[in-house]
Amino acid sequence: MIRKLLIASATVLLTSAIGVSSAWAATHEVFMYNKNPDNKKERMVFVPALLKIELGDTVKFISKSKGHNSQSDKKAIPEGAENWKSKIGKDFEVTYTIDGTYSYYCTPHRSLGMVGLILVGDYKVNYDDVKASKQKGKAKKVFAKLYEQVEAME
Repeated sequence: MIRKLLIASATVLLTSAIGVSSAWAATHEVFMYNKNPDNKKERMVFVPALLKIELGDTVKFISKSKGHNSQSDKKAIPEGAENWKSKIGKDFEVTYTIDGTYSYYCTPHRSLGMVGLILVGDYKVNYDDVKASKQKGKAKKVFAKLYEQVEAME
C-alpha cells in the first residue's frame, strides 16, 4: 500500500515538473474535407482550420474525404517541435508539447488553400515568424484570413 502511494506521488510530481498532465489534456478533432459541410462553396478544407489548444493536448486529424493528409510546415512551427506528415487518407494524431504557432497543410492540396493553424499555449513565441513565412497560391489568401481571426481573438 505504501509503495503504491509512493509511486503515485512520484508520478504526480513528475508530471507536474514537466508541465504536462495527461489527466487534464484534451483531444481535439480536425476534419479533412473535399467540401466544407457548413459551406459547400469552400473546397479542400480543414474544419476547423484554426484551433487554439493547451500544452499537452492532442489533435486528431480525421479524413472525411479521400485524398487528404496533414503535414506540418517545417519552416513554420516552433523551434524544437517535431515535424509530422500523415499518410494520405489515414487518420492521424499529434500531441503538442511545445508552446507556439504551428502551420500545417494537406500535401496534395496546399496550393488550393487546404491549410491550417494550431495555436498551442503561449502561441505568440513564434507567431510573427509563422505569419512572415512565404505562402503561394490560394494558401496565401487562406492564411491571411486565419491571421485576421487570430488577431481578432487578442
